[in-house]
Amino acid sequence: MSDTTGTILKTKWKGMTAFFLAAAVLIWLDQWTKGLASAHLKGQEPIVLIPNVFELQYLENRGAAFGMLQGRQMFFFLVAIVVFAAVLCALYRMPFTRRYLPLGICMVLLIAGALGNLIDRVSQKFVVDFLYFSLIDFPIFNVADCYVTIAALLLVILVMWYYKEEELAVFFPGKNR
Repeated sequence: MSDTTGTILKTKWKGMTAFFLAAAVLIWLDQWTKGLASAHLKGQEPIVLIPNVFELQYLENRGAAFGMLQGRQMFFFLVAIVVFAAVLCALYRMPFTRRYLPLGICMVLLIAGALGNLIDRVSQKFVVDFLYFSLIDFPIFNVADCYVTIAALLLVILVMWYYKEEELAVFFPGKNR
């Protein structure tokens, strides 16, 4: 193995380790907040933090975003597995350089959000939601949902305005550009 190959492998190993540690911390934070919500909000009146704007309100969501697709647990399990596989594939192909750090953050957020809600679906058959913007009557959501939403928004911004087409070509090997 050449010195260059060894350096690349060492950098990839460090990057993957950082990725999985960050994802684990974010998943723990999501699960911790859901545990707090279950312990302190279930069966209670909502806790108003900012009157007519934001409150904490317990909800057991057996569907997807906005309560769609109620009771389709196998579908959600498969979607989470596809997201996990796609992120791992992208992570494998991604150079672990400073330039790709924002994309790595997106992937961490996507994995943490998908796995955070998957843990709930597998262990409880529902996802605990508890954050509610009453100002706009937005559906109740949780920390994992925030991760996925932020990742999706950041990904759009990065692809549209930050990365050049050539920089994204690393994710599509063999495709002529």
